[in-house]
Amino acid sequence: MRQALSLGRRGLGRVWPNPNVGCVIVRNGRVIGRGWTADGGRPHAETRALDGIDARGATAYVTLEPCAHHGRTPPCAEALIAAGVARVVIATGDPDPRVAGRGIAMLGAAGIEVTRGVCEAEARHDLQGFLLRVTEARPFVTLKLAASFDGRIATATGESQWITGPSARRAVHAMRARHDAVLVGAGTVRADDPSLTVRDLGIDRQPVRIVASGRLNIDGSALVRSIPQAPLWLCHGPDAPAHDWVATGATIIPCEMQGRQVDPVDMMAKLAGRGLTRIFCEGGGTLAASLLNAGLVDELVGFTAGVLVGAEGTPSLGALGVERLSEAPRFQLAEVTPVGGDILHRWRRLPA
Repeated sequence: MRQALSLGRRGLGRVWPNPNVGCVIVRNGRVIGRGWTADGGRPHAETRALDGIDARGATAYVTLEPCAHHGRTPPCAEALIAAGVARVVIATGDPDPRVAGRGIAMLGAAGIEVTRGVCEAEARHDLQGFLLRVTEARPFVTLKLAASFDGRIATATGESQWITGPSARRAVHAMRARHDAVLVGAGTVRADDPSLTVRDLGIDRQPVRIVASGRLNIDGSALVRSIPQAPLWLCHGPDAPAHDWVATGATIIPCEMQGRQVDPVDMMAKLAGRGLTRIFCEGGGTLAASLLNAGLVDELVGFTAGVLVGAEGTPSLGALGVERLSEAPRFQLAEVTPVGGDILHRWRRLPA
């Protein structure tokens, strides 16, 4: 199963709106087939693992319950039955109403032994974006903050390039590639004119770039120039001049407003409705604070540099309105790793 989980991770950021599933087929202690969900979501992992092999009497290890519904392709449960496998080991069930136990029931009705719950915690973490989209109608959100030792992202004059080193920046590009989309606020676009693409890693499938801008008062030259490489989606308020952006090839997504900002809850619901399962937010501070206040951040990734900017520098977060420590968002430490001359620390949402 751990090999199937490793295979499934190859689909992170590449298979939405489908889940990133891995499958390994074993007979007599020997791996005879393996597969993972293909780019764009099809073919599914089980179909790829079964391709070209004789799986009669074999055991299939699958990270998610095999699908049971007819869509653009036949159900994977039917494919496993037709292949004659004797046993299917499943990491976790699929909450999609079209599946939700039906895949397991189909396999059992065909006389196939089914074992469920092997490496379930790991599988649910890997599949969290898909699971959240199905159960809560929102994507998994990673918030990345790269800052000085004292939590600043720029000096008082606005200079920010570069607080962290090249190894940290390369790691950020790898993280972008493992998400369906990269999200920033309007202030980041105005200050940095970023392209938000994945570069220098040989990546052939770019994430969607998303800008949250209530009034669309941005230029975004680098974003517009790179639309042929990677999609650009603009989340904006109802009164923004969205028609000015249609000719650029950007996708326009009207959202509700929360004061002067795009409502983060409505924005995430709209993005999930378009199929996104994993979003990598790179700020700025106001957008990051709104996501935290709305309880929408599932993973917090920090890159901390050994440089001190001082109180006059720009803080990495906007106002959270915290008056008591009991009200402050808290996360559980998952990893601390040196990256070049900087420190990477990863935190996960505390269990409910």
